Amino acid sequence: MQDSFELSPSECEALLRAGVVGRIALATPTGPHIVPVNYSVVEESVVVLTSPYSLLGTHGRDSMLAFEIDQFDYEYHRGWSVVARGRAEVVTDPAEVERIRTTWPPRPWASGIRTLCLRIRWSELSGRRLGTGWVPMEDLPVHRVV
Repeated sequence: MQDSFELSPSECEALLRAGVVGRIALATPTGPHIVPVNYSVVEESVVVLTSPYSLLGTHGRDSMLAFEIDQFDYEYHRGWSVVARGRAEVVTDPAEVERIRTTWPPRPWASGIRTLCLRIRWSELSGRRLGTGWVPMEDLPVHRVV
């Protein structure tokens, strides 16, 4: 059994900024959903592109959402997770959309047209890691560089 350690806010933010894929948890009239997304981090916000008619586009606007990234090493029974919680807002100002695009554009992997830019300004950022003797930032399988 491994010990659990809280990650500092700066460690959480560094892992968020290094990541590529995460999940957004949201409530809908039919119950909770978890949506995998490619994302970017601009200032203190997680930014995703989605379709206005998707679950996220329909039910995520102006809602409290939770965004999570994680990594696990099953062989050594260690890992980490980071959760950012905050209210989502649609970015409609063309200058702001352009600023996001030139700073760090989200790049969806799945095909389709995604015209809705959704920003989650985190009001809570927390994380934890399991295990000792390793540094999560050094063991990332993929490390985004801006």
